[in-house]
Amino acid sequence: MRRAPLRSTAVRSLLVAVLLPSLACTPGRTPHPTPNDGPAPVADAQAATAATACALPPAAAPEAERRAARNLDDGALATCGTSPMTGVYRDGRCATGPDDAGVHVVCARVTEEFLAFTRERGNDLVSARGSFPGLRAGDRWCLCASRWAEAEQAGVAPPVDLAATEAQALRFVSRDTLARHALR
Repeated sequence: MRRAPLRSTAVRSLLVAVLLPSLACTPGRTPHPTPNDGPAPVADAQAATAATACALPPAAAPEAERRAARNLDDGALATCGTSPMTGVYRDGRCATGPDDAGVHVVCARVTEEFLAFTRERGNDLVSARGSFPGLRAGDRWCLCASRWAEAEQAGVAPPVDLAATEAQALRFVSRDTLARHALR
């Protein structure tokens, strides 16, 4: 029996979700946690967030898919940050795609409190690794929507740039909640 090649994005995403979580953070590999399709925590949240700690971006999403990213007001997605270069595709924007199991769509100006919070949960964003320079308070970064929602519940959510936050963040947190934390 001859098998057809795997070209479907859905099949590829499923394989990424099932096969790659066990990979270590090594050069040339980008581990992805099992996708979290809603605000409910992943069964082993600490392991999942540790897997997202790698700074290596996944393969680039198709250009049309990245261009189609919309912000919370259904406008064009603004640039979040370029120093350091953020975005799962390292293009400065919080666009997402099928390779972004962490759903890095919330553009935030990180704070000391948030950096300590996420480090305690296994995702050290302060320490430099590979091409990732590490973050300092005040840096703008595309955060996992579920981690930002966790931080908001814990009272340590960093301020958000609404124009640079991708609309898919609304799968994890309400627009009103994000607006209460809008950058001023």
